[in-house]
Amino acid sequence: MAEAAISTTTADLPAVRAIDARDMDADRFQREVASLYEPTLLRGLVANWPAVVAGLQPPQTIQAYLGRFDSGMETKAFFAPAEIAGRFSYRPAMDGFNFNVVDTRLAFLLQTLITVAEKNMRQAIYMGSTSVPQLLPGFDRENRMPPLEGKDAEPRIWIGNDTNVSAHFDEADNIACVVRGRRRFTFFPPEQVSNLYVGPLERTVAGRPTSLVDLNAPDFDAYPRFRDALAAARVADMEPGDGLFIPSLWWHAVQASGPLNILVNYWWNDAPADAGSPLHALAHGLLTISHLPAEKREAWRALIEHYVFRSNGDPAAHIPPAARGLLGESSPAQRRMLKDFLLQVLRQL
Repeated sequence: MAEAAISTTTADLPAVRAIDARDMDADRFQREVASLYEPTLLRGLVANWPAVVAGLQPPQTIQAYLGRFDSGMETKAFFAPAEIAGRFSYRPAMDGFNFNVVDTRLAFLLQTLITVAEKNMRQAIYMGSTSVPQLLPGFDRENRMPPLEGKDAEPRIWIGNDTNVSAHFDEADNIACVVRGRRRFTFFPPEQVSNLYVGPLERTVAGRPTSLVDLNAPDFDAYPRFRDALAAARVADMEPGDGLFIPSLWWHAVQASGPLNILVNYWWNDAPADAGSPLHALAHGLLTISHLPAEKREAWRALIEHYVFRSNGDPAAHIPPAARGLLGESSPAQRRMLKDFLLQVLRQL
């Protein structure tokens, strides 16, 4: 099975910032990478992983290496016919998806990928985010991630062949590492959301709102503002052993190439675990604000800018700390107070 060509749409886009990341530790990562809030290609970050070394060999080598850790747990994978050209998305009428989700196990998945390649079949196969400690216990002890020491960042593994995932964002920061094959990430800054033509928020391809635009063949008649998104886009071309820092809320499309492509990633969130998802606030805004007349939406924008985004500084600076209530400094007690307030309000709807 020949490798898919990299998208010509993104061929001439500027590259993201790249640094030599061999021997990177947590302090250097925080100082030189995470604090900048921009996508950064981390060349050679995991080049010394035993998994990467095995991945440079024929596919049976990485198959045997992963087999050493295989727990035998059941997992899920996407299977799709050749007609989708590896692009997992909605059906044309958006009444479902263009792939099937099947229960499988790692050993069967790997052998299927190898067989598909040997027979030069074009079936698209994709096992998305799967817990490494559950699927491959012990893998993370041999393949470590020093830049994230001290963070709650469980490794997750992705396995497939030539596939394309449309632009989407994650709520958590992310380091993605290529173990086998190549990957091209195309990034769009968060403010490009209006030019990406995002699909439904609640019915998604793989858990996150996703652009409807096919990056390999964009329909500019249907999605004219996507030209503006491309003007702001950047790309990262990854080889085995490379890592990539993906800041939260940066939109990214992912093209994997090669008959057996493997990636391991780490998500982490420095926000308090009991704070909840900002998407909940977005959903509440859709319920309570989006239907209002324009002038009233603007008035609420001013209030939210002031209280939530603190565009004018601390909105409670003039109130004694003990009397700030919902406006108090974030703490477990204050977050509990906010949740109780919201629950009481929602019960009245």
